[in-house]
Amino acid sequence: MRVLLMGATGVLGRETVPTLLTEGHRVTGLASSVDRVAAVEALGATPAVADMFDVDALTAVCRGHDAVVNLATRIPVGRAMLRGRNWADNDRLRAEGSRTVAMAARAAGVGILVQEGVSLVYADGGDTQLDERARLDPAGPTVASVTAHVNAESFAGEGRTAVFLRIATLHGDDAISRWMLRGARRGGPAYFGDPDGWLTAIHPFDAASGVVAALAAPTGVYNLGATPVRKRDFGTVIAAAAGARRARSLPRPLTRGFLAILARSQRVSSAALTEATGWLPKRTEPSVDWFPAMS
Repeated sequence: MRVLLMGATGVLGRETVPTLLTEGHRVTGLASSVDRVAAVEALGATPAVADMFDVDALTAVCRGHDAVVNLATRIPVGRAMLRGRNWADNDRLRAEGSRTVAMAARAAGVGILVQEGVSLVYADGGDTQLDERARLDPAGPTVASVTAHVNAESFAGEGRTAVFLRIATLHGDDAISRWMLRGARRGGPAYFGDPDGWLTAIHPFDAASGVVAALAAPTGVYNLGATPVRKRDFGTVIAAAAGARRARSLPRPLTRGFLAILARSQRVSSAALTEATGWLPKRTEPSVDWFPAMS
């Protein structure tokens, strides 16, 4: 299959390109400018330069591809996450960019669209297992994820398949995880919310394999995460990886903005994707070996 990938050089894209290549797919990576071409080539993908918000240019790039996978994000890191204005670029990519991608892929005759999204859109579920029918409570930067879902739905029909993924929080050797580890080492929170609450994470390697598996899924919404764990257990892992003496939590009443979303209890089930494609995570629960060594 010939696959066009948006967000090829991001945290998830960097894992998805080699996974696609290993599975025998031919991969084109969208570069937003000529400055990004070398980074795309370094991953083994064929670069194509186009503005993601230009329908005509993107349609030209989409032609000849069997599938389009949109993983494009621009997520702020560290304290920048706490200010809503710092999410503007990411919101635009998810809301406007997803619409342009769906329009261009449809105009180009592409058969499959896979659109990324986040499982953080779910309302606090307590101990309840959250499948794709669970209640949503989008707020702040997760609102654009719902918009992206609507845009992806518009692609489906007349033989076209649209898959929307609600991906759990990515944790591995990435900027946000390293920021959390540094904070925990200095005595900051290793997690947010009630210690008895649930957290669903996924390693980028397994998220990438889930994205590739989604190419074979029927049209629909699918959760993509590893086995949910109690927040206190996740905190223990973060503290151990950071070399901290103990895991501290920031109680939910003290959280605000994006941290209030992270403080929710979300026991997310990915059974639907497993049933549809056979996908299963190899790294089933967060562990110290998910994370980079702290120097």
